[in-house]
This record gives sequence, structure tokens and C-alpha cells, in this order.
Amino acid sequence: MGRRPSVFVRPVGMEEGRRLQRIVRTAKDPVRLRRAVVVLMSAQGRTVKDITTLMQVGEDYVRDVVHTFNGRRSGCRR
Repeated sequence: MGRRPSVFVRPVGMEEGRRLQRIVRTAKDPVRLRRAVVVLMSAQGRTVKDITTLMQVGEDYVRDVVHTFNGRRSGCRR
């Protein structure tokens, strides 16, 4: 079995970054907070393995969050 390819979020714009940081500071919903942290960590170049270790979540969860973010235009609507 080979190594899975690295997955990262697309480049995050200035406004998207601000929105994500605001979510991290003010979110009352723990799921929304966790997703925003995963996206920010990926945008900073952290690998899926690093994120799973630091956040105590599964690789599939991180990959799903990254792929969902990459599929959206603004990235953090809600």
C-alpha cells in the first residue's frame, strides 16, 4: 500500500482568513470551530497527519473538511 497524497486547502484569501480567525475566536458551535481550525492549519502548510495528531481527529475527517472547503467559493459560508 502506497503513501496517500498530501491534501491541502486552496489558497485562502485575506477576507477568508479574517473570517476563519473570527470563527476561531467567537464560535459557540464546537464543530464549526474545529472545521475552521483544520482549514487554518492546512492553509499554514500542516499535513493531514500533523492535523490529526494535534486535533485528535481522523484523517478522513480532515480530508473531508479540506475537500469541502476547496469546493466552495468563499470557503466559510454559514
